[in-house]
Amino acid sequence: MEDCVFCRIVEGSLPCARVYEDQDFLAFLDIRPVHRGHLLLIPKTHRVRLTDLPEEILARELPLAARLARAVLAATGATDFNLLNTNGPASGQEVFHHHLHVIPRAPGDGLRLSIAPASYGPGEMEALAERIAEQVTG
Repeated sequence: MEDCVFCRIVEGSLPCARVYEDQDFLAFLDIRPVHRGHLLLIPKTHRVRLTDLPEEILARELPLAARLARAVLAATGATDFNLLNTNGPASGQEVFHHHLHVIPRAPGDGLRLSIAPASYGPGEMEALAERIAEQVTG
């Protein structure tokens, strides 16, 4: 897609600091890193969400993300990392081309991911689990 910044990076019309590339994926440093070494892993095919990707790409994506995470940790000296993916505007997705963030972390680095947990009323959890399970096996 010509208006997608990641597609433009894949086609070579926008520069990036490439870390890894094969026929299906490209990994490069984020230009607005949370921490040095923060990289993005994208499929070369344009898909907006994780749920839009073909299974053969999905099967390769997580092992590749793990390989990249190990490389980021070794290269930066970070002790830990976050693997982050957003899907749609409500989730915070800003570039509408599926991508995984690999963000190196260290104790006291100042980054705080906060989640305000909710709870279920009586019977709600079981009913929702059943509805989801029906969709999975559907």
